[in-house]
Amino acid sequence: MLAAAALSLDATSHFVHPRRAEAALVQFPAADLRNSYYLVRAGEGQCEADNYVLTNTVFKTSTSNGLSSTGKRQVARQIVPALRELDACPDGGCWLWPSITQRSYQTAEILASLLGTGYSRIVPEYSFLDPRGVGSLEGLTYESANQQLQEGDLLSPNWRPRLGTDGTPNESSQDVLIRVRQVMSICETQWTNNNVIIISPDSDNLSILQAGILGIDLRRHHDFAFAPGEVRPLQMAAEPTAVVSKSYTCRNPPKCF
Repeated sequence: MLAAAALSLDATSHFVHPRRAEAALVQFPAADLRNSYYLVRAGEGQCEADNYVLTNTVFKTSTSNGLSSTGKRQVARQIVPALRELDACPDGGCWLWPSITQRSYQTAEILASLLGTGYSRIVPEYSFLDPRGVGSLEGLTYESANQQLQEGDLLSPNWRPRLGTDGTPNESSQDVLIRVRQVMSICETQWTNNNVIIISPDSDNLSILQAGILGIDLRRHHDFAFAPGEVRPLQMAAEPTAVVSKSYTCRNPPKCF
């Protein structure tokens, strides 16, 4: 009888004192995180091979956003060896967090096979890792679009490329920072002491995330640019990084606003 009463009391205590739910909202800069993170830019996409920018979310799963033949080789010959050298996925014990943009998800599928994680450890990200929307720069060559983005980003973290006519988002580096912060907060809430491989279709998601973690002025995020197939561990900030305030001028003002 006493045992039954004790069991009943124990069961009731879970309702009286429910377990505390802890959400981990990541603050930037960050000196410490619960997990280890590895940043991966997906292998070269077909649109990148054809040298035109494709960021409209309508085309996330288009074959034009899939891996090119070079991109597939980059995954197998660059990304996998780099992750192994970093011991990012010991015995298949890591999580793969790719954008559903075709080249990112295909990169994750190849990694799951070659690293031995299995597909159950792929966690698709449906929006927060979308490539940065470039507005009216959509369809330009990568060289032209990147030059204009870099010049504009130097002016302000809130600078956006002009809005186009096809519905392509036009995002500032600050807009992207908000998205990638959501990714980190979700991962930090979901796991502890795990290795998480974040797979982005473009460089800006990763360079802006790295700048944010370190407390670097977002106008300098291009200093952390990633090439297709590049891998780096996320670098943590021991303390906020002091950045000297500077003023910047735009060589071609109509393209900066």
